[in-house]
Amino acid sequence: MSDEAIRVLYVEDDPDIQEIARLALEDLGGMSLTVCSSGSEALQAFPTSRANLVLLDVMMPGMDGPTTLDALRRMPGGEHLPVIFMTAKVQAHEVPRYQALGAVGVISKPFDPMSLAEQVIALYHQGLQTNGGLK
Repeated sequence: MSDEAIRVLYVEDDPDIQEIARLALEDLGGMSLTVCSSGSEALQAFPTSRANLVLLDVMMPGMDGPTTLDALRRMPGGEHLPVIFMTAKVQAHEVPRYQALGAVGVISKPFDPMSLAEQVIALYHQGLQTNGGLK
């Protein structure tokens, strides 16, 4: 992993998935997480989270992932932030749609907790290259 810590704004409505991902990303991956249970909670937490990556569930009650991403893009500091979608219903034809919305990648659920951090780190670095190295 790079010398700079990856600070993740993690948005997931399922508490069990939140806990598994938290363990995988913090304990195994050395990342710092701000965990939110909804899109609206994420929008409130973003300004003070110091996140340099957003890991965003697609299907959530209320505000879904694409709507949350659109709102984040309108916030100061969120314009070029790397975003990774996580979804249980990823179809090959949907990935280009998520990328068109501004995601650097998609991780399918269920995910492997032992390799989740590696996937996130790889997509994070890809996002930095795509977005001109903005952190």
